[in-house]
Amino acid sequence: MPLTTYTRNLTILLCMLFISKTVVWAQVSIGELSLGFSQACAGESFNTYDVTFGFSPESSVSASNRFTIEMSDANGDFTNAVEVATSSPGEFITSPATMNFSIPTDTAGEGYKIRVKSSAPAAISPSSEAFAAYYKIQDSPFSINNLVSTGAYCSGGSYLLTIDNPGINGNDSPLNYENLTYNWYRETGPTTSVFVAEGNILEVNTEGTYFVETDYGSCTSNSFSNRVTVSEVVAGETSATINSSLGNPYCPESGLTRLSTIDGESYQWFKDGELIPEATDQFYQTDESGTFSVQVDLGECQTTGTINLMSESFSASIDVPEENQIEDGESLTVFVDTNAVNPVFEWYLDNELIIGETTESLTATAFGSYEVIIYETTGCEVSKALQFEISEIIDMFPDVDNIPNIISPNGDAINDTWMLPQQYVTGTNTKVTIFTSRGEVVLQTDDYQNDWPIEPLELTSVNQVFYYIIAPQGGDEKKGSITVIK
Repeated sequence: MPLTTYTRNLTILLCMLFISKTVVWAQVSIGELSLGFSQACAGESFNTYDVTFGFSPESSVSASNRFTIEMSDANGDFTNAVEVATSSPGEFITSPATMNFSIPTDTAGEGYKIRVKSSAPAAISPSSEAFAAYYKIQDSPFSINNLVSTGAYCSGGSYLLTIDNPGINGNDSPLNYENLTYNWYRETGPTTSVFVAEGNILEVNTEGTYFVETDYGSCTSNSFSNRVTVSEVVAGETSATINSSLGNPYCPESGLTRLSTIDGESYQWFKDGELIPEATDQFYQTDESGTFSVQVDLGECQTTGTINLMSESFSASIDVPEENQIEDGESLTVFVDTNAVNPVFEWYLDNELIIGETTESLTATAFGSYEVIIYETTGCEVSKALQFEISEIIDMFPDVDNIPNIISPNGDAINDTWMLPQQYVTGTNTKVTIFTSRGEVVLQTDDYQNDWPIEPLELTSVNQVFYYIIAPQGGDEKKGSITVIK
C-alpha cells in the first residue's frame, strides 16, 4: 500500500475513533423512576407530587441541561404528553435527583404514567408504573332532590332522582363543572352499598335508599350526595314522610323549621286537622308546635304523611307585674317560674349586670328598670328575657300646710297635680270647684283625690290661670287662683 494511502486511511480511522469517543462521552442514561406516591388524588388544597430518578454519568450533563417531567394520557400513551414540570438550567448535576410536579386540573383516569427527559444531552427515561390520577375539582357534599330525604312512586311507576343545580343551602353543585361523571348506589346495609348506574339522574322503580358520588375512580373524596329513601305507594297506605330541617324537637331560636315531603304533582298542608290556606307547596315553614300533615298527589295515586312537631322552647314568667311601686327603703322580691332545663339566670338593673345574682329570685331595693334573662343550658340552648320596673310610690295625700297656687304638670312627678291640705281631700266631704277665667267649670267634686288635672290641659297661653272655690262642710269657703306653668 502506498504511504500516502496508508496515511490517509490512518487519519480517517483516528478521526472516527475520536468522534466515537466524543459521542460516547456526550451521552447520559436516565434510570427507572421512583414515584413518591401510589395514586395522585389532587384538589384545590393539595397538588404536589415527587419523583426520584438517577442519571449517569454525572459528568455528561451540561450546565444548560434541563430535566422535564412528561405525563401521559389516562391510558399511558405519551403521543400527546403534557409537560408538568421543568427544572432550571443546571439545577440537577448530581445523581439521584428528586423533582416535584402537579397534575393538570382535567386529570381523570386509572392508567397515567410519567417519564423524565433531559435536554443537554437529550435523553428519555423509561416510563413509570401506571397510577390512578384525579383532580377533584369539586370535593364537598352536594344535594339531590332538594335535600328531601324520602321519595315515593305509584305501583308500576318510577321515581326520578336528580342532582340539584344550584345546590340547596348554598352547597357546591358538581353540575357546575364540565366533564365530571357520577355513580349511583343503593344501600345494602349500614355501611355497604351496590353500584346501580352512571349519570346525573337516576330513574328508580325499586324500593331502597339511594345516593350518588362524583366519579373519582379509586380516589376517595367528599363529593357525595344526601341519601333519599324511595318507597312504593300502595293504595290506602300512608307513606308521605315529613321531615323537619331543624330536627324534631327543634330549637325555635334557630328560626323557622322547614317541613318537606316527597316529590309530587300537588300538595295540601294541615295543622291539627285544620287546612292551612295557601300551603300548597312541597315545603312549609313554621315555628309552631303541633300535628302537621300533608296530602300529596303523585298523579296515578295519592298518599299522606304526618309529623308531630315539637318545639324545645321553654316557658318562663315572673310573679310581679311590669309596673311596681315601693316606698323609699322598702324592697320587692321577684321570683322566676320556668320549666327550662338546667337554667342559668342573669339579672340586670338599668342594663347593668347585677353581680352575684344568679338564682331564680331577686330582692330589689333600688328604683329603675329590671330585666332577667333565663338561659336553658341543656338540649336546645335558648334564652328568654323578662322585664319589670320599680318606681317610688307617690303620696297623693301629703301633709301640706297651705293651698298651692302654682302647678307644673310636666310628668316629672314634682308638683304635677294640685295638692290640698288633708282637711279638704277625700273623706272630708269638702266641695272643690275649679273653673276657667271665663267661668267654665273644669272640676267639681266632694271627694277630691289630689289628682287635678287628670287629663292633659289644652293651655292657650304660657301660664294659664284657673280659679277655685273650696267649701268645707260646716266651715268657711276658700277662694283663690291656680297658675298652670308649662
